[in-house]
Amino acid sequence: MNYQSLALFTLTEAALSLSPGPAVMMVITCALTQGWRRSVYATLGILSGNAIYFALSASGISGVILSAPGLFVTIKYLGALYLVYLGVSALTGRPSPLTISQLKRTSQSPISIYLQALMLQLTNPKTLLMFIAILPQFVDVSQPVGYQILLLAICSIIPEWFILLGYGIAASRTRHLIAEEKYALITERVAGLLVLFAALMVVIN
Repeated sequence: MNYQSLALFTLTEAALSLSPGPAVMMVITCALTQGWRRSVYATLGILSGNAIYFALSASGISGVILSAPGLFVTIKYLGALYLVYLGVSALTGRPSPLTISQLKRTSQSPISIYLQALMLQLTNPKTLLMFIAILPQFVDVSQPVGYQILLLAICSIIPEWFILLGYGIAASRTRHLIAEEKYALITERVAGLLVLFAALMVVIN
């Protein structure tokens, strides 16, 4: 794996993390209803779910490479198409921003927030698709898979930590702004452009 692939994967992951999906909405909701410090536990739960998927991917991808290398190549190209789909969807769709009237102050224990976020991420079909379709594109079959997965995990988890933390802090400090449709729409469009750029780079490489 070269530095270009690693940088491209980091860009792709950051773009997907910026796009307001279930994980982002949970962090925002937690920050709005319980404060940004409690939203940190939601972020930890989401990233723990990702870490579990990365660990499972290390063995799963190795098995595919050994048993069906042709299938692995097919998965890589299907993953590029999936990135295009995500990018186009982000550019053409309309997000459903939170409305302040729907939010009520609640109080949950840190462990409860963490477990809810963990289960949300583990059962999120988009997360599963990312690890099945997108992750294999950045793995070099001629090098040890486990080491590459570890590098990719670091390049995924660290940026997402700061992005989700930023969402939580922004939500608690700009309560009304974060709920505006215009804000959600701009974020979605920027993320869509970044994902399409990542898909283009994957095809070129």
